[in-house]
Amino acid sequence: MAIIAKKIQDNKVKAIGELKESLGAAQDYIFTDYRGLTVEQITALRKQLRAKNVHYTVVKNNFAKIAFEQLETPDVSPYLVGPTAVAITPRDSNEVAKIFFDFLKEAPALKVKGALISGVVYDNTKTEAFSKLPGKLELISMLMSVMNAPARNLAAALNDVPSRVVRTVKAVADKKSEQ
Repeated sequence: MAIIAKKIQDNKVKAIGELKESLGAAQDYIFTDYRGLTVEQITALRKQLRAKNVHYTVVKNNFAKIAFEQLETPDVSPYLVGPTAVAITPRDSNEVAKIFFDFLKEAPALKVKGALISGVVYDNTKTEAFSKLPGKLELISMLMSVMNAPARNLAAALNDVPSRVVRTVKAVADKKSEQ
C-alpha cells in the first residue's frame, strides 16, 4: 500500500496524475533497477527502447504505487522498491523484454525486477522466460508459413506434371534419334 500524506500537495497530485496518464497509455510494464549503469549505457538502452516506441522512465516508488492503484492493476508494489525505472510498452512487450535481457549481457549492472504484462504479474525468472518466447510477428510468420505449405506443395505438384511430360517426350525423341 502506498503511504498517503495527510496534507495533499498540488504538485504531488499533478505528478501522480501525469504518471498515471503515461502508465494508462499502455498495458505492459517492465520494472528495472538501473543502479550501476553509466550514462552512456542508459542512453544506449533508451535508444533501443525508443526504436520500439517504449517510454523508459525513472519513477518515484510512492507515486507509482498510487498511480497503479488508481489504474486498478494487480499489486506491483514488490517491484517498486529501491531505484526503479519502468519501461512502458504499448505493444510488443516480448521484444522489449528481449532488449532488456540482451542488454544485460553487455551491462550486468542492470537488473530486471519483474513485469506486469496483460494484467499478469511476472517475477524476474518468468520475465526472462517470456523474453525467450517468439514474438507476435514471429508467430504470425510461422503460422503463415504453415498455412502456405499446402498451397506451395499443390503448385509444385501441378508444375511437376507438365515437366514430366516434356521430359518423357524428350526421352522418346532422343531414343528415336539414336535408332
